Amino acid sequence: MTPASKQPSKKTKALNKEALPPATKQPRDKTKALNQEASIALAWAALPENYRIPEVAPTLDEARAYCKRLAESHYENFHVATWFLPKALRPHFYAIYAYCRISDDLGDEVDDTAQALALLDLWGRELDACYEGKVRHPVFVSLAETIRECSIPKEPFADLLTAFRQDQTVKRYATMEDVLAYCRYSANPVGRLVLYACGEADEEKFRLSDATCSALQLANFWQDVREDYKRGRIYIPQNDMDFFRVSEVNIAEGIATPEFCGLLRYEVECTRGLFEKGLPLIGMVNRDLALDLDLFSRGGLEVLRAIEERDYDVLSARPAISKSTKFKLALRAVGARLLPFLSLDRGGLHAENEA
Repeated sequence: MTPASKQPSKKTKALNKEALPPATKQPRDKTKALNQEASIALAWAALPENYRIPEVAPTLDEARAYCKRLAESHYENFHVATWFLPKALRPHFYAIYAYCRISDDLGDEVDDTAQALALLDLWGRELDACYEGKVRHPVFVSLAETIRECSIPKEPFADLLTAFRQDQTVKRYATMEDVLAYCRYSANPVGRLVLYACGEADEEKFRLSDATCSALQLANFWQDVREDYKRGRIYIPQNDMDFFRVSEVNIAEGIATPEFCGLLRYEVECTRGLFEKGLPLIGMVNRDLALDLDLFSRGGLEVLRAIEERDYDVLSARPAISKSTKFKLALRAVGARLLPFLSLDRGGLHAENEA
């Protein structure tokens, strides 16, 4: 043991510490920053060029035109949905959709996990800057005006990024509670953003909206089991798979065994119950928004019906809704405005099931 008299004094330790070159840690930090910049550059290369952050921020009119083009070119139903909205609200919906679309693509369209996470972190910093009044990307230029006019907090936007980061690291879910916890970040914020944009934000409406948005997300999961598996993800709860004696091999082989079909039937029935839970929201909001909610609820229920019509075989082919069916859904949504008894929240769900 070193005698106490030989141990360096506190003053000597401090001097020795000060004697270390101040740049000792800098090269490591600089290397990390350079690696992140390289990851971001490679990630941008995998995405459309117009997703990148411009050197000069566009004007509000230019930014809104950008969001409108993005929404209408990526999402065919957006044309139908915006028919029912007051003209003044459409720029807000375009901005919210553009934010969600690009956020999703930053995670799903970049194959390298590190690169995707680097881009999502960059996008998160741009969101922070937006709330600080510093905007560069056209999405945030447009979104800043929506946030100001509609008094939207940062949380739902940030929650979506949490979900997209989670997709990079979490590939399996043990229980339905775990899946719904994911939906709390991946789907529910979208409904809340819509309610904010339409001036309909309150806790009861949030609760009902969460049920509808989670149901829509689940319907999409059951529709896309095969596609999600190609991305390395399984959203069907592992304990449900165990109960129905379904293994990942069944999904990998693409063969819908009786056990697998029984599992999907169970998930579809549970999801329909979640849709029913959210339907009262349609009768609680203004008529323009009610049309949108009615349309999307019908669309989600139609996805479930498409799965049923294939006897729950979502592995040999993806269940899809035809364009003619989508048109009929739009007509029925319009009809619900003129004839309230056609609305899903007034017995329409029973009529849908009987049809």
